[in-house]
Order: sequence, then C-alpha cells, then structure tokens
Amino acid sequence: MSSSMPKPVTLEGSCHCQRVKFSVDSYTPYPYMICHCLADTKTTGVFNCNIMGEYSTFKIEQGQEFVKIYQVKLCDTESGKKDSSSTKLSPHKRHFCSECGSYLWAYNDEYPQWIYPFTSSIDTPLPKPDEYYHIMTDFKLNHVEIPKGKNIHTYPRYPEGSLEEWHKKHGLYGTYTIDK
Repeated sequence: MSSSMPKPVTLEGSCHCQRVKFSVDSYTPYPYMICHCLADTKTTGVFNCNIMGEYSTFKIEQGQEFVKIYQVKLCDTESGKKDSSSTKLSPHKRHFCSECGSYLWAYNDEYPQWIYPFTSSIDTPLPKPDEYYHIMTDFKLNHVEIPKGKNIHTYPRYPEGSLEEWHKKHGLYGTYTIDK
C-alpha cells in the first residue's frame, strides 16, 4: 500500500443523450462488484455495476430537469418476490435521464456521505480491477452466464464488507490517477 495520502479522482459522467452531465470525486473507482438483483436486472439490463463517490463533491453540471428517481417497492428478501400489498419503498434511489432512460447514479439516505454512480454512466476512464464479485446471484437470470476463473467470486446475496473496505484491503483506496 502506498505511504502517500489517498487522493480522490474526479469522475465525469453523462447520460446517452448528453442532456445530463455530472461530476463527483471518488476514492473507490474500481468497478469490481457486479449486481444481479431483480431491480438492477429489470432497470439497467442484465446486471449493474456501480462505484462510490463522495456526496459532498457531487455536482450536476447540466440537465437537472431531466433527472428522475425510481425507487423499488421492497420485496420479500427470501423469495425475491414483490409484495403487491407493500407500499414501503427502498431507501435506494436510482436516478435516471427522463429523455433517454440512462441510469446515472444511486443514492441511499442510509449512507448520506456517499453517492453511487453507475459505471455505465462514467465517461472518465475507469481502472480495471484484478478481481470481480458477482453479487445477488440468487436472483441472476437463467440465461446470464457468469465467467469462471480464480479472480471471479460469486455471492448469493450481498457480501460482507463495503466498497471502501475492498479498495483499502487491495491497496487501491485513493490511488487511481488519470493521465492527462
């Protein structure tokens, strides 16, 4: 692990139609955790991968009027089935462009210091991790194949540890720089 102080990288992101543009600083830009939960499967297509940014640095550069929020109804976590009688919404708010439908970031009131950009919305080159976690695999679509390999790990639900902890464990927290 580097002895220098961690430094964030500023990530820039946008939607497909370019109406929404945003930026955020991140100490944790390695996109290693791929989610197969039902909500991500239905809303982003097949699976999703997000990273973590510092909410205090988050800026919508343009297009605030095009940003909409989607919150899923909470489901029975054992079966993964939606409870049609439930009116309780997940605290996980998925933000998307109302014009082109691109998912941009997620925000969760339970973790107000962070914001979770979808890696597909990031325009800044992201680093390639040495390993991948496929999570929530109990909900994976049957036709989706998870690659095999010593650096591919699968978890039926959410694994122990946070995005921040993973980056620190691998000596990657605040170490990524972008060549200009």
